[in-house]
Amino acid sequence: MIDENRRVFLVALGTHGDILPVIALGAALQARGHQVYLAAPEPFMPLAARAGLSFYAIGTSADFERVVRQQALWRPIRGARIMFKAIAEAIEPTYRWLETQACPGKDLVVASTLALGARVAQERLGLSLTTLHLMPMLVESRFAPPRLPGLPLPNLLPARWRHGLSRGADKLVIDPSVLPPLNAFRTKLGLAPVKRLRNWWHSPERVLLAVPDWYAKPQKDWPEQIRQVSFLLADTYGDTARLAPSLQAFLHAGSAPLVFTYGSAMAGAQSFFGTAAEVCRLSGRRGILLTGRADEIPADLPPGVLHVPYAPLSQLLPACAALIHHGGVGTVAQALAANCPQLIVPVAFDHADEAQRVVQLGVGASLSRWRFSVRRARRVIDELIRSAAVSDACRQAQIQMSEVNGITSACEAIDGMAS
Repeated sequence: MIDENRRVFLVALGTHGDILPVIALGAALQARGHQVYLAAPEPFMPLAARAGLSFYAIGTSADFERVVRQQALWRPIRGARIMFKAIAEAIEPTYRWLETQACPGKDLVVASTLALGARVAQERLGLSLTTLHLMPMLVESRFAPPRLPGLPLPNLLPARWRHGLSRGADKLVIDPSVLPPLNAFRTKLGLAPVKRLRNWWHSPERVLLAVPDWYAKPQKDWPEQIRQVSFLLADTYGDTARLAPSLQAFLHAGSAPLVFTYGSAMAGAQSFFGTAAEVCRLSGRRGILLTGRADEIPADLPPGVLHVPYAPLSQLLPACAALIHHGGVGTVAQALAANCPQLIVPVAFDHADEAQRVVQLGVGASLSRWRFSVRRARRVIDELIRSAAVSDACRQAQIQMSEVNGITSACEAIDGMAS
């Protein structure tokens, strides 16, 4: 039985793809009778307010823009260093918020992977913590190592070798970026140092991995406290929950368009959108260039190509021919749910790993940024749209997506801890 007085403290760090699923989860938990409080970067305050969630800002909007405006953030190695430096700055503010607001033995904390201050609070204050991983690459395995950005290891290489090389990447990139400030703060609190981040960031109580087992097969060396739920689809919690009337009119005015997007925060995507516009012009296809950054869109778009700042993909993609994107896991999931073939052009973080999974499922293809030319993109997109095998795989994925609601499953898991 749910205790309606039970409070749940949610912490999420990152960009839209990281924060919106947590906002959606918070809204669902609140609808189930919990008192919910959310801590996240300040730019997400209006979206949290629209969802009816109490909000605490971690950092300022200027802090957030300072990080995401760096084009180097979207490079495999330099981007990881920039991201983890920003994450380290949020450790103490997150900890102090939980220290002053959450009650050990009574309240629950659910924190996204990079909300490291919540993990510190669990150890120092005795708070009950569930870690929320939104992508499979956050869970290591010697048997099925994820594909890391900037490290295009061939699949023919033995899994144990690929796993060993990924551990080497931790030592060279991740741990040096975040462990010194993390351990300096832990020392002030009387806690022992963390030796390896990707071992430590899983809560020993409960880990929710928000991808279904048909997308990421469970591995025997995963931590035993992991519970898989399906994707947390949350696009309607973004800047708008509905398609703009002008976009609806565009969709009804002609053939199914191609959709091109490089995520909500991507800087330096002019080349991507320039190629996208030229693909549409030369192929005679209509297109939608989806980005909030108008300065990255070509000045003169071909007829039948529309720039849209934001649109909920769950409403847009069912009317579209294909989705061409960066490979964020939330965008992948929306395409799977919409029976929409996808071409992924990976940038950094988990994008290469998601691309590999999409290709293995048969629902899409992948081109590196350096191979994303007009000629290659046209050929691959045409092949995807015309392929009966891709069409069948997309329909099967859509059926599997419809069988489980990730938000509901996550709520049930959290309620299980609350009962």
